[in-house]
Amino acid sequence: MRSRAPKGGLLRLAGMAWTAPNTLLGVAAGAAGLLRGARVRWSAAEHALVFSRYPWGPGGAMTLGNVILSTGPDLDAACVTYAHRAGHCIDPQIRLGDHERAHVYQYMALGPLFLPLYFACGGISVRNRFERAADRYAITGAGWWPWSDAATLRRRDAR
Repeated sequence: MRSRAPKGGLLRLAGMAWTAPNTLLGVAAGAAGLLRGARVRWSAAEHALVFSRYPWGPGGAMTLGNVILSTGPDLDAACVTYAHRAGHCIDPQIRLGDHERAHVYQYMALGPLFLPLYFACGGISVRNRFERAADRYAITGAGWWPWSDAATLRRRDAR
């Protein structure tokens, strides 16, 4: 999938610095997981430190800044979208890493504002615009920003 990511190395570094407090939370959680068998590696594709085989959680993955905590062996696992799980639509399966990469971009844009905004928008649910945007990005490669709408993306892509 072609990634429509934030452009430029300098902008990416600024985003990483902006979300550093969130990343530190992720590193602390990941370090605790290492004691229970988690593995760690840097993923250039995801712009994140990935802790795989993370020992806690219901399954899937969670992102904190530039850290992804994944209960599986890697981020290539296929999964369904939040809307599909809620019975709202029949979306194609998505790659877990693509969904989590959208959250990494959201964190880099919003920094310390991400978590309060994420929970104000409904937390982990299909109603949360952050989750819908991450699913949209995983399906199309565009639209990771939580305040983008599908009509705007279609008009832009038609150009």
